[in-house]
Amino acid sequence: MKLKNPLILALLSATSFYSYSQEEILEDTLVVEEISEVIEEEVSDKVDATFHSTRIINGHSVENLRKGVLEFRVEHRFGDLAGSKGGVQEWFGLDNSADIRLAFEYGVTDKLMIGLGRSKGTGAPYRSLIDGFAKYRILHQDHSGMPISMSVLGTTSYSYMKKSSDISLVSSFPKQSHRLAYSLQLNVARKFGEKISLALMPTMVHRNYVTADDANTIFAMGGALRWSMTSKFGLMLEYYHCIADDDVRQTKDANGKNLYQNSLGVAFEWITFGHNFTVYLTNSRGFGETQFITNTYDQWLKGQFRLGFCIGRKFEAE
Repeated sequence: MKLKNPLILALLSATSFYSYSQEEILEDTLVVEEISEVIEEEVSDKVDATFHSTRIINGHSVENLRKGVLEFRVEHRFGDLAGSKGGVQEWFGLDNSADIRLAFEYGVTDKLMIGLGRSKGTGAPYRSLIDGFAKYRILHQDHSGMPISMSVLGTTSYSYMKKSSDISLVSSFPKQSHRLAYSLQLNVARKFGEKISLALMPTMVHRNYVTADDANTIFAMGGALRWSMTSKFGLMLEYYHCIADDDVRQTKDANGKNLYQNSLGVAFEWITFGHNFTVYLTNSRGFGETQFITNTYDQWLKGQFRLGFCIGRKFEAE
């Protein structure tokens, strides 16, 4: 039978094309859904937000910024809350400033991040500090068998303060290289369920120039705990124990205080869209591993701890 009516021919052709197109669309949709399911399964298999920031309190966490994310950080520490330099006369330390840091940090890839910052310095023994770091994510905890997350961190700091004329002080800086200090850290962490995260941070700090009775290289073992109260609020505890000989631990700073007190901090963390806000108490004054590990000389039991805060604002590249 021949169909001579062009309208009927057009309708039949359109119906055939529509049926064929529908089959193609259905097949393509199924393929896309299968690919999406595989991607979602791979992504969801990873354990995210072991810690909710790249920092815990004083030190780094295992976390990195995502690729293309820039973070601007403002960090501030006040004076002693109590003790001989605190109390109501100093408005519990709010009248004074122990240290201030401004920094930009960037996610080069999902595994590599870098940062550059400037801090006032505590004066014990350094002021006017430039710091930089690079952190690389080696392992990522997942639900398929990898039990931990791990990052390696390298930091450096440089003091451009005016050199002292007193050659007995570290700040006399006989050479430019004496202004430099470095640290290397392995950060290992695990998240237990949805609430608890633990971390261990073995760390080595090396300073190019120290006093005669001090040691250039110091080791420390850090530990941290985070309890997620809700998806936005968390409590954290961080502790670094210096591993040094007794005679080295008796080293005194320019004010006659013993160095190498172990760094201890407690913090409350608030996560908002694009922001991370942390308020804490710590006996450390300086920022960064080259400062708070080797230059903490205040003691909690003497009221020599201070209020501090950090505000981080993230910017997406796209």
